[in-house]
Amino acid sequence: MENGKIAIPSNGQGGLDGTRSGHFGHCDVFTLVDVENGEIKKISILQNQEHVQGGCMVPVNLLSENRVTGLVVGGIGMRPLMGFRQAGINVYHDAEREQIKPVVEDLIAGKLPEITNDQVCGGGAQ
Repeated sequence: MENGKIAIPSNGQGGLDGTRSGHFGHCDVFTLVDVENGEIKKISILQNQEHVQGGCMVPVNLLSENRVTGLVVGGIGMRPLMGFRQAGINVYHDAEREQIKPVVEDLIAGKLPEITNDQVCGGGAQ
């Protein structure tokens, strides 16, 4: 990813030194990373909104409103994946790393694949 804004579902206070949340819809915060010309330019933290049962579109709308162009998840359900696609947000898959900074670096380097329909989960246990 050469240019754009990356969102990483994060535990606690987030940030590049933080850890990823296993369930993007129920994360504490999103670590937002602005990328310009393949370099990290700005880090900001976006508080997640309450995610109630069936409220899978809440994070989609939140990230869309904040001009996110890429999201990295370890897993995602079909409904929010379709919502992100409709909002123009590319969803990338990384289930290996827990630390946020290496995940961001891998995405910038083009090492993370976009998640495919056969990789979606049933929700709740991501």
